[in-house]
Amino acid sequence: MKKSLIVIGVIIIIVLFMVFSSIGTYNSMVSKSEGVTGMWAQVENVYQRRADLIPNLVATVKGYAEHEKETLTGVVEARSKATSVNIDANNLNAETFQKFQQAQDGLSSALSRLMMVVEKYPDLKANQNFLELQAQLEGTENRISVERKKFNEAAQDYNTYIKKFPKNMWASMFGFEPKEYFKAIEGADKAPKVEF
Repeated sequence: MKKSLIVIGVIIIIVLFMVFSSIGTYNSMVSKSEGVTGMWAQVENVYQRRADLIPNLVATVKGYAEHEKETLTGVVEARSKATSVNIDANNLNAETFQKFQQAQDGLSSALSRLMMVVEKYPDLKANQNFLELQAQLEGTENRISVERKKFNEAAQDYNTYIKKFPKNMWASMFGFEPKEYFKAIEGADKAPKVEF
């Protein structure tokens, strides 16, 4: 009788340990997942700031560079494409994440072309409104870089947590999937060729 009570007691302790372990692990995974979601919202916030600056920038450049319609149209179209790709933070799979990143990279490329066009117009480069918009855009690009880094750090923390043993078993059981990372644009590892 005494031995069976000990066995039952041990079984109850093991079951309670498993229950409390799974609850704690689940809650930690939810917290880390929400951290990634919060960082994603911040990334979207700074990308939206950039998108909001672009119409003012294009309007300012348009007044000086009317015959650069192709470049201006390219920027407007890239902005439209970038703002149309919306991703739910809970659905950050590889495919949707890549679409978002490609749209944003396309907009970055179009803005780079616009800034090269601006070099041809000294009056525009001296325009106070343009200078303020350019400074805001540069600041926003820096914010984007910072927020992407923070997002990647949060995703790495979450991914590491759910991949460690024995948490990986709970993650699999509860349906927690790894999050994607922002990656550099293809070819970013090579220095641009500058010719005079």
